Amino acid sequence: MSTPSRAAVVMCIGALCGSTAAAADQTHAAMSEVLVSSDAAWNGKAYESYPAGRPQLTVVRISIPAHTTLAWHTHPIPNAGYIVSGHLTVEDRATGRKRIVKAGEAINEQVGAEHRGSTDNEPCVVVVTYAGVAGVPTSIPAAEHAP
Repeated sequence: MSTPSRAAVVMCIGALCGSTAAAADQTHAAMSEVLVSSDAAWNGKAYESYPAGRPQLTVVRISIPAHTTLAWHTHPIPNAGYIVSGHLTVEDRATGRKRIVKAGEAINEQVGAEHRGSTDNEPCVVVVTYAGVAGVPTSIPAAEHAP
């Protein structure tokens, strides 16, 4: 999937703000950077569909202490996380595949696949945006079994 050029994004923001002059004047223009735009999770698995129901957006700020491993879990809905500070190692349970996501980076999370995140010597703050439906949880703990 292609990412729009910086000039195109600035022009689009200027148009949204109701001023083409704002797009021409870079010193006063709003800036936008696409961090994640994908039809698949970080592990390459394609997103299939949204659950049926009334749309509900949820944004969560998660603070994870240093030396912490989160529990295995799944997401029934598409979501993306942005690392505000620190870094997070995400791990796919089925394959053992890992990816490190650093401050200033975003990640398109898995749907329906067990995974977890962990920190090492520093804490991590991540903001996650879930695109779900009313009544559907954003995360479901995995049934515990031997890895």
